[in-house]
Amino acid sequence: MKRIVPFVFILTILLSGCGSSKKQLQKGNYDAAVQKAVKQLRKNPKDIKQIDILSQSYKVANDQDNERVRFLKMEGKPNNWDEIYLVYTALNNRQSLVKTVTPLNANGRSVDFPYVDYLPEMVNAKRKAADFYYSHGSELMKSGIKESYRQAFAEFLRAKEYIGDYEGIDNKIQEAKYQGMSRVYVSIQNSSILKFPPEFEQDLLSLDLPSLNSEWVEYHTQNLNDKVQYDYFINVNVKNIAVSPDQSIQRDSIIKRDIEDGFTYVIDKKGNVMRDSLGNDIKQKKYKTLQCALVETVQSKACRIDGDIEVIQMNPNKVVKKDPIGAQSKFDNVSSRALGDVQALNTQQLERTRTAIVPFPTDIEMVVRCSESLKMAIRGAIQNDRRYIQ
Repeated sequence: MKRIVPFVFILTILLSGCGSSKKQLQKGNYDAAVQKAVKQLRKNPKDIKQIDILSQSYKVANDQDNERVRFLKMEGKPNNWDEIYLVYTALNNRQSLVKTVTPLNANGRSVDFPYVDYLPEMVNAKRKAADFYYSHGSELMKSGIKESYRQAFAEFLRAKEYIGDYEGIDNKIQEAKYQGMSRVYVSIQNSSILKFPPEFEQDLLSLDLPSLNSEWVEYHTQNLNDKVQYDYFINVNVKNIAVSPDQSIQRDSIIKRDIEDGFTYVIDKKGNVMRDSLGNDIKQKKYKTLQCALVETVQSKACRIDGDIEVIQMNPNKVVKKDPIGAQSKFDNVSSRALGDVQALNTQQLERTRTAIVPFPTDIEMVVRCSESLKMAIRGAIQNDRRYIQ
């Protein structure tokens, strides 16, 4: 019984493997059938069923590929050579895979897989595919259209990948990349009545824009040179800056607190000190009320910046997106002074008496305080609008 269990287990694995390759053959997945049959034959080179499945699958797959190559060559299109190269590569890889389990023998009969040297055809197809990519890329460079430059970039890269000895191919790749790139210039346009200092504008534009760059889009906040043509402009339009006047509010409150202040003896009707059951004098706690006037000064000031961000495309010239933006900052300071007995105050009230009145920030300082929240609003809007920039 112990010997039967391992035998059944092994038989189940073999049958499942056979069924798997057979199923792929029946579905017409010939390469998958070849791979699964080879995998099983590595375990058991004498598996007749797997040899038969491999022979059938290999022949049909090769016939289909050779027929495809014949069609592509007869069609005569220059852009067919890339597919021809890929089909020959598949034929060569399939042949190399089968060689890992040959020679095979089925019941004394040798099963042959004739060797075909695909390398000359692969080299020829690869060269002609590269010639097509190089030539087509050069034609695309004449169009003056960004999409064509980007396609030319991919064509030149493919040509170099296949055959790396084209004269000036690196320069062509670099030029196609440069011409296909969309450049975006981001600037601040302040039309409010309040003019802010240059360093504030620089701070607003420190947005880590390189992290927003993609393969074909790059953002700038400084003009590279006069020859650079920008494809998009992102204008951060600051339209309104409102700064409230300095506001001071005074709040007065009287704080009272009862604290223990010694004791007195409890006197009976006869004027004698009363005693408890143990004969001790009865004492009564005495309290006194402390009083302190707390004068609080609340200082406040606010700033609000409103505007919008517009994305302008230069070719054709149009506004493709406009989003409102806004930011605000607040200044608050609470100071207190005590008049009277400070022992009447609790810990929190006492702490506030250590805070003094401070000078109000200037209007410009209030604007500068908005920079961080305004930067976040600007960056968020630019990030959301990336899909409009191609």
